[in-house]
Amino acid sequence: MLLSRRSALVAAAAAGAALVVPALATETRTFDPASFAAAQKAGKSIFVAIHASWCPTCKAQKPILSELMADPKFKDLVYFVVDFDSQKDAVKYFNARMQSTLIAFKGATETGRTVGDTNQASIAALLNKTL
Repeated sequence: MLLSRRSALVAAAAAGAALVVPALATETRTFDPASFAAAQKAGKSIFVAIHASWCPTCKAQKPILSELMADPKFKDLVYFVVDFDSQKDAVKYFNARMQSTLIAFKGATETGRTVGDTNQASIAALLNKTL
């Protein structure tokens, strides 16, 4: 009985912890040219991440981006992920030479770019350039 009660407490604590984790305010979309063009034409704030599943830097960027994107000020941001290996046309379009490239746009205007950055403060500064 004590073990069951302890298990119930652990489960309740885990469920409670899940409630305090902020939900991702920004939807992550796989890049497609039509959606990107529509977001640019609408003058939206856009963020593009050139990502590779095997890339350790990309893996380090992912939790940083998730945390930053949970900020309500980015709720209207359009966030595209480009797969470095399977979306070569998009990689070329963005003139990205490496995975782990992050690019900020305000409408059709590129407002900033970084490669290999895993510093939360500088990634936040790049995201703020979309606003």
